[in-house]
Parts: sequence; structure tokens; C-alpha cells
Amino acid sequence: MPPPDAFPVIRDVGLTGKLVSFADSFSESANRAALAFRAALATQDWPGVQETATSLTSVFLRFDPLALSHAALDSHLGDLLARADWFAAPLPTGRTLWRIPTVLGGLHGPQFADAAQAAGRDPEQARADIATARVRVLTIGFAPGQPYMGQLPPAWDIPRMTTLNPQVPGASLVVAIRQLIIFAGPAPTGWRHIGQTAFRCFRPKADTPFALTPGDEVTFHEITPEELADIAATDETGDGGATREALT
Repeated sequence: MPPPDAFPVIRDVGLTGKLVSFADSFSESANRAALAFRAALATQDWPGVQETATSLTSVFLRFDPLALSHAALDSHLGDLLARADWFAAPLPTGRTLWRIPTVLGGLHGPQFADAAQAAGRDPEQARADIATARVRVLTIGFAPGQPYMGQLPPAWDIPRMTTLNPQVPGASLVVAIRQLIIFAGPAPTGWRHIGQTAFRCFRPKADTPFALTPGDEVTFHEITPEELADIAATDETGDGGATREALT
């Protein structure tokens, strides 16, 4: 693995992929760099580039090596990397701020108290931490449309559990290592289940199946279980009562 001062670095991924990495572990600045660099790639008219995607700290490109050679793509990428300090670049435009209604604790978040204790917070402090956090969608992964969101305050740098939740429901809110996830569907997980939303991250019949995009921002406001039930019974959009605001 290259030393930190070697980043960003360009790597081959098989015959048809390139990976531009800005760090070998997560940081806010490396994630910002990946998001900003991918947005810049979208403005380039390089023949043969078929797809781009971000991870927590990297950008992946899939390309046709018959239309664009590895050497030529390396040159293009190197030139684009040299144009800016991507670690300090502004986040892309066209992002969305989502405000998502959420039930915390109780039957809808059976491990909320355990998570709060692991963070050294009492339940009210933990509720305040979640309610005041404005987290960024860092990347999409594990399941279609499923967001990794962060970061929570440092106290929430809590590890995953040593045992698995056999299954958490779709639209559940889970927490670990200063990140929040809304599960796209029912799944086992080693993350703690702290709450429940009615927000559907994956909407296969929609024009945009992935509701959230890396770079979007999310806040959670607490509602009662009865309010959640009413939302779930009447919501036809998949937004789960969430509101959205364009970010510039």
C-alpha cells in the first residue's frame, strides 16, 4: 500500500478498470476528494469511459481499452488530478438535503440503549446526538441504494458487534464506527439497530431507483411509533414522510 504522501494514486483493476484512490482509510477530506473528482470526471469527454462510481475514498472507472488505452487514460487522469487540490475541493453541486422521520429505541430500535452506552451517552444525550447530526452520504454499498452516512461525533466511534443481528427490517436505522445506515431491505448485520424509518433507499420501479446519491446530506427527526405507522400506511412515494431541499 502506498504511503500517505503517495496519494492520490492510480491503479489498474483488471483489463477494463481504473481506481483513483485518495487514501487507504476513511477521512472526510478523502471522501470529499473522491466525490469532487468523480463530478469533474463527468464533465470530461473521454472516449471509451463507460461508467464511474465512488467508494469511501476512491473513484472507479470502467472503460473500453479498445477505445482508450491504459496509457492514454492514465495520462488523462494524471492531468485532471493536477488541476486542483481535490482534498480541499468543494462538494459537487446538485446534491440534496433529506430530513427523514425516525423512531429511535424501543421495539423499533432494540439496540439503541446498547449503542448509547457504548458511546458513553445516556439515552437523552444519544437522542440529541442523532437529532442534531447532519450526515453526508459517503458511499452506496452492500445492497442496492444502501447509504453509508457519516460522520457522527467522535463518541460514536463504536465498533461493530461481535455477534450478528440475524435480521433487521428494511428501512431500519443502524449505527457503528461513527456511521449511520438505512437498510435497503431485510438483512443480517453486525451493526446495532437503533431506529426505524419508512424511507425506501431502493425503488426498483422508479426512474431513479437509488433514492440517495453520494454527497447528499441527511438529518433525522424523531417521531412516535404511531406516526411512523401512519406514514407507512399512506406513503406511496417511498420517501417515508421525508422532505428534501436542493443544496447549492
